[in-house]
Amino acid sequence: MNPATTAVILVGYQNDYFAPDGILRGVIEDAASVDSVLANTLSFIRGLQDTPLTIISTPIVLTPDYRALASPVGILNTIKESGAFKAGSPGADTLPELKAFGDRVLYVTGKVGFNAFSNTTLEDVLKQRGIRDVLVAGMVTSLCIDSTGRAAYERGYSVTILSDCTSARTNAEHNFYCHNVFPLYGQASSSAQVLGELTRSAA
Repeated sequence: MNPATTAVILVGYQNDYFAPDGILRGVIEDAASVDSVLANTLSFIRGLQDTPLTIISTPIVLTPDYRALASPVGILNTIKESGAFKAGSPGADTLPELKAFGDRVLYVTGKVGFNAFSNTTLEDVLKQRGIRDVLVAGMVTSLCIDSTGRAAYERGYSVTILSDCTSARTNAEHNFYCHNVFPLYGQASSSAQVLGELTRSAA
């Protein structure tokens, strides 16, 4: 894995998931895991910010009338009913901790569902940068992370889910996906393991 041809896709690093008063923070059964995901992600980015690694954030932002969610079910219905990720609201804003990296992070907008490739220019950005390896981090393991990982694989990328930089609704659900689902189209590895590999490659 080479930092010059690797991109990390950050999914959902917004206040409604990560802030103490975030509307969707309660979706995650283990609240401590949310803080751990953020800490691990920030540590990973700091460790690679001086390398050619491409860092992309793909926030979900929805219009106040939620027209993109015409007939939502499951967590998408929860998002609509709770008013999460509403354009112009504090909850839809990118986390201050991520904003602190400035233009080191690219922002790809347009995401309105689970898959970060759908309705966005993400694939174009990856192609323009000659990306071959895709890392995925964020919320939620069984939904946006799995959908985005599968979509990356279907587009020909080698996929790694950063297992300690994502969280599911329950620990059991998270572990099931990491051990049984992600290996079907890629792999799940800790951020420390991937950081080590990319750092050695960049040296």
